Amino acid sequence: MSKKIKQIFIAGLAVTIPIGLTLYVLFFLIEVMDNLLLIIPHRLHPDTLLQFHIPGLGIIFVVILIFAAGLMMKSYLGNRIVQMSEAIFHRIPVIRSIYDGTKQVMDRMFVHNNRSFKKVVLVEFPRAGAFTLGFVTGPAHRRIGKSTGRPCTNVFIPTTPNPTSGYLLAIPDEELVEIDMTVEEALTYVVSCGLVQPPSLEMRPGETAAGQKIY
Repeated sequence: MSKKIKQIFIAGLAVTIPIGLTLYVLFFLIEVMDNLLLIIPHRLHPDTLLQFHIPGLGIIFVVILIFAAGLMMKSYLGNRIVQMSEAIFHRIPVIRSIYDGTKQVMDRMFVHNNRSFKKVVLVEFPRAGAFTLGFVTGPAHRRIGKSTGRPCTNVFIPTTPNPTSGYLLAIPDEELVEIDMTVEEALTYVVSCGLVQPPSLEMRPGETAAGQKIY
């Protein structure tokens, strides 16, 4: 009886925890966005005009703000303002590094319409004989290849369960191992700590799998 109760409780946790975390993050984002409305003068604030609070108005405000910034970038005056702002940022050492790095990432993700991660590979990390998933971000800098004497590829090794942090490695091309997995499947695998496997990788009992060298 106690075993059955335990199983029911665990099944309930499996359902409620993902839903609870999702709602928590959603409400947190709504609260953060709504706090941005504080920059609006009190007499023009939506809560003052409507005489009651509507959760989520901050999201609409941010969307309008982003759209307005996009429209401004299409005009000559908007471009001049951005150029002047960039010139100011470039004169401040710390701000310059943060701004340039963020701008390059955003340009690569949205402006140039390129996928950040090209493909998924297996690499020996953190020691020989132990493999981990990595995301190819592009060819390594030519100076790296010149220093190592071998062509290398930039591979991002994510941490689990938080894939937003990790390690950037320049790995010789011949050491990369191809794996039949999409970027989305690999991210799900990493976030779930290996608990959720893509259907294409699920193996029958006793079956083994081996990667294939891509070079």
